[in-house]
Amino acid sequence: MEKKTVLDKKTVEGVEKTADTTVTGEALEPVKTRKPAKRKCKPRGGNSPVIGMNGYNLEDGDNAKYLRNSMHLMNLPDIDLHDVEQVEQRLNDYFDFMASSDMKPTVSGMALALNGMSRRTLIAIVNDYATGGSGYKTALPQEVALVIKKAYRIMEVLWENYSQNGKINPVMGIFLGKNNYGYQDKTEYVVTPNVQQDNDYDPDSIRERYLIDSANDSDEEND
Repeated sequence: MEKKTVLDKKTVEGVEKTADTTVTGEALEPVKTRKPAKRKCKPRGGNSPVIGMNGYNLEDGDNAKYLRNSMHLMNLPDIDLHDVEQVEQRLNDYFDFMASSDMKPTVSGMALALNGMSRRTLIAIVNDYATGGSGYKTALPQEVALVIKKAYRIMEVLWENYSQNGKINPVMGIFLGKNNYGYQDKTEYVVTPNVQQDNDYDPDSIRERYLIDSANDSDEEND
């Protein structure tokens, strides 16, 4: 029996099927089916630095490491914040501890090492703001404040190095720069009003202006 090949196109539920069928007197059998290719989509968040896996890089044991680090700073014995040698030694111990833990020092961590003071109190000392508003805190000696300011400047230098060399999340780097070190990225506009006051005129100018205004009023009345 002679065989004959025909092309049969059918559309079933929106899917186009192209089949080569062989006519032999028997039932037609589809040979191959073609379906539309699936559209490839980017994963949620794409390359965003804060969405998806790009926003963090936690490994096993990191949470325990950070927690033990904070507990160590909390349990440090208090020092005399009016003694410059004790303050300097405590700051050196803090940086040594962070280096041995292979962790980035933080402003809040440094404040916690200094008898558990708050971040705002530390920033007030660095910027020469008053710290006696609570009623029991006293101003620190100048030599102690200078030591704390130098340690704070080390933090700022580290932040710049981390940001410039890609060692910190860009969004977090901007946040820390604005909140801890006073950096800004805003544009300021200075508007100067151009309003001339009466005292800017000398008496002759005022008299001349008055005469001109009076003459104009008389012309309008005559009209």
